[in-house]
Amino acid sequence: MPDMPAPVPLDRTAFAADAPSVARALIGAVLLVDGAGGVVVETEAYDPTDPASHSFAGPNPRNAAMFGPVGHAYVYRSYGLHWCLNLVCDAARPGSAVLIRALAPTEGIEAMRTRRGLDEPRLLCAGPGRLAQALGITGAMDGLALDAPPFRLLPQADTVPVVAGPRIGITRGAATPWRFGLAGSPYLSRPFR
Repeated sequence: MPDMPAPVPLDRTAFAADAPSVARALIGAVLLVDGAGGVVVETEAYDPTDPASHSFAGPNPRNAAMFGPVGHAYVYRSYGLHWCLNLVCDAARPGSAVLIRALAPTEGIEAMRTRRGLDEPRLLCAGPGRLAQALGITGAMDGLALDAPPFRLLPQADTVPVVAGPRIGITRGAATPWRFGLAGSPYLSRPFR
């Protein structure tokens, strides 16, 4: 049997669409950072019209990457404790991004276990702070291109069942159904209702 060609990584044009469309399309994609990562199973979309978005009040030094070119990382610290990884999108609406909330770990699991200090695969990347710690995400990655090292982002291999619902962990705009997940995944940060 001939070898299958290696999947072609997503390039920056994959992020040109609006945030909810990109967030949905990323479910089932593979995200690797320095060789560690897995299948994206949960995302949330944000745009500048959204009161929950960091870009709602306009550009500032903290959110500058959100207003930069699509296909770059926006990394911020949540509550001064945890790094969070967002993927900048929507060429027509600067200030849009997709928060990567959870992965099903598949690559570099030992490195992720070491960074997280635990063995349970289900808890390695279930939640944006856990995910960032497991992948070694830091503020130094803010603004970096997603189609160059340390990132590698591969499209989903097959169509996957996606569920949607309200975002979590926010107070403003919480009812907006811009949280997307892989239906039935045990690696979600929280089950969908």
